[in-house]
Amino acid sequence: MTRRFLFVLGSARPDGNSALLARRAAEQLPADVEQRWIDLTAHPLPEFEDLRHDSDHVRPTGGTTALLLDATLAATDLVIVSPLYWYSVSAQTKRYLDHWSGWLRTPGLDFKDTMAGRTLWGVTALAHEEPEVADPLVGTLNNSAAYMGMRFGGVLLGNGSKPGDVLGDTRALARAKTFFAQDAPLARFPHEAG
Repeated sequence: MTRRFLFVLGSARPDGNSALLARRAAEQLPADVEQRWIDLTAHPLPEFEDLRHDSDHVRPTGGTTALLLDATLAATDLVIVSPLYWYSVSAQTKRYLDHWSGWLRTPGLDFKDTMAGRTLWGVTALAHEEPEVADPLVGTLNNSAAYMGMRFGGVLLGNGSKPGDVLGDTRALARAKTFFAQDAPLARFPHEAG
């Protein structure tokens, strides 16, 4: 299967540090690998309404929700690009993941089966020097991938607070060069590991 990367940008700042780092990693992908970039600030999703016990779900046919659903289903590799906000993903990113709950229950979509075996990646910038503060963000993405039966390529971490700071993080830029070339194992919940 030809690889198709979807980069879901979840920053409130255009061209923030997380996006800059993601672009550096994406520059290393082979020319024949399709890349699609969707900025959740430019394409905001509506608030997620949990209707799983109240209503039949229907496949969205227009607007941002349909755009993101179709792009997600088409991707072999899904890259969540979110800065570390309060030790987890941004609100825009969380809303996108919340919409997965509705897509799981949409008849005829087979969202979980379709996503199984595909790869979830993360790219984030954080202001802390200690990478452990990003553990909740990493856990959110790993556990989401595990639930969906996806592979998890891990999270590319960079350091930066002010715009452009991450471009001075030489270790992150070096990791970006090989980030998408690594093998992505099947995701496991922490209680399954070992």
